[in-house]
Amino acid sequence: MIDYYENLSTEDKQRVTEAIQALSHQTFLLERRYDRKTKRYQMNKEYYECSKHLEFLKAYFGIMDVEVLENTQMGVIYIRGEQVIGEKLSKLATLYILVLKLIYDEQMSAVSTSVNAMTSLGEIHEKLGTYRLLKKQPSVTEIRRTIALLKRYQLIEPLDVLEEMDGVSRMVIYPTVNVVLMGDDVRALIETYMEGEEEDDESEV
Repeated sequence: MIDYYENLSTEDKQRVTEAIQALSHQTFLLERRYDRKTKRYQMNKEYYECSKHLEFLKAYFGIMDVEVLENTQMGVIYIRGEQVIGEKLSKLATLYILVLKLIYDEQMSAVSTSVNAMTSLGEIHEKLGTYRLLKKQPSVTEIRRTIALLKRYQLIEPLDVLEEMDGVSRMVIYPTVNVVLMGDDVRALIETYMEGEEEDDESEV
């Protein structure tokens, strides 16, 4: 492993370092990301650097008992393991992820030619209402903070600036949401949240 790294050019060493830092901080790397300015999907150079040096990265992260996985169908490289400690999510962020996964699965079952899906803030809140997962409307600040968090972890890409987001604001759902949660996990978590809400309602009577 050390020999592999030492035999790289100075430029390649820098790129590998940046790839390691990106994976460590972001958990996921997408092959293509939506660019709001051009309104097109752009290739992600960091993804290709990771893919190019994938075996080295697997060995490097393996020392820490962390897996590096690549899903070429979805265009995602990600790390997984008990040592991977992500940011603690608020309840709203967790609920958003659950709903995003549901919407993603629905759209992928209808259209199999794409790995990306689209939704709106209004649709997310409509789903939350349908499953009775949200007792009260969150504040605008809380919504924006949650959207910013999900964008940072490359789960979504808002098509509008955060300050201007409203119910009709559109966003891309990246396939990383499919890695975060599997279908069975979503259903189990939704049932848990619904049971919790019902208990809260009963306690208030």
